[in-house]
Amino acid sequence: MAANFWASTQRLYWQYSKEELRDTRQELEARDHAVCQQFPLPEVRLLSIFFNQQLVKLGKRMSVRQQALATAQIYVRRFYTKVNVRDTNPYLILATALYLACKTEESPQYIRVLVNEARTLWPDFIPSDVSKLGECEFYLISEMNSQLIVHHPYRTLQELQGRLGLGQDDVSLAWSVINDHYLTDLPLVVAPHVVAIAAISLALTLKPNQGILQGSTIPAAALANLAQAPREMPQAKINPAKNPQDRVEHFAKWLAEGEVDIQALVDSTQELISLYELWEQYSEKTCKEQISRFVKARGLDK
Repeated sequence: MAANFWASTQRLYWQYSKEELRDTRQELEARDHAVCQQFPLPEVRLLSIFFNQQLVKLGKRMSVRQQALATAQIYVRRFYTKVNVRDTNPYLILATALYLACKTEESPQYIRVLVNEARTLWPDFIPSDVSKLGECEFYLISEMNSQLIVHHPYRTLQELQGRLGLGQDDVSLAWSVINDHYLTDLPLVVAPHVVAIAAISLALTLKPNQGILQGSTIPAAALANLAQAPREMPQAKINPAKNPQDRVEHFAKWLAEGEVDIQALVDSTQELISLYELWEQYSEKTCKEQISRFVKARGLDK
């Protein structure tokens, strides 16, 4: 287990450039072009929103902590850089990823309980035989080369809270933005600390005086996970800057004096805003129908 991100398997084996990630996905689809043509799927980020919502539903039934949910989302994203979605039962993959993530994050769940809860949510797609989830667990571990330790941006956010004089509202919103970044390719492209700083930047610059976000598309998406975020965050005793403008200026000064990759920060911020704009196109019904179509047609629910 790596003590820090820079020496970790996450940094050494699971970080891509945008071009490498695009080429990897294109190669996957090219291997079975006919199946991809027969069973079209939504844009990757829209599919990620659907996967996230399903994981959150299952996680809430089992009181799973946010970090384990985040780890499960990264497992799913890593796995689908190796395997075509259409060759799997995504519901079984989601349940298995959560089961495995809970083990990794030292909050294990009973396999039979998890299978029963998953069958309650997705009765047409989860087999009652618990050994199927056990087999799928080995499949995930194999495709990820047993590299299961994940570093998250939450720690950086907590460390910077006092240093930057962030108020609890700032941290809550940044926390929810971090939750949302798992719906993008950012976990596979940039370091966790860059994501944390991008989340802080959005929290400070997109929130006007009365704590309501500006813009027509960002509010609904950025606040989608906010309700659960505060329950997970340690309540640090800090002295936030007196007003939002002071905090923004303090953050800008800190950023100018630091060694953060500014281009990576800008790209991350743009990626998050792009996600929020795309979110308006999301349709759970469409995702569910398209997944159900190939799972049933290819007998992947057996």
